[in-house]
Amino acid sequence: MTLKLTLDLTSCTGCACCMMECPDLFDIDDESGLAVLLEAHPSDDRLDEAERAVRSCPEGAIVLEQA
Repeated sequence: MTLKLTLDLTSCTGCACCMMECPDLFDIDDESGLAVLLEAHPSDDRLDEAERAVRSCPEGAIVLEQA
C-alpha cells in the first residue's frame, strides 16, 4: 500500500491541530501561520498517524489517499 497526504492551503486556517497530533508529518510556517506538510508519502506503518492528522483538521484541509 502507498500512502499520500495532501494539504489544501486555501482551506487551512493554521489552527495547528495537525501539528499537535502528528508533529513528524506537519509543522506550522512561521511567516504564513499555515500548516506545512513535512512528509507527503509516509510509510505504511504510519497509517494510523496519517489518519489522525486527517481527523484532527477542523477545516478538512488534509486528504489521505491509499493505493
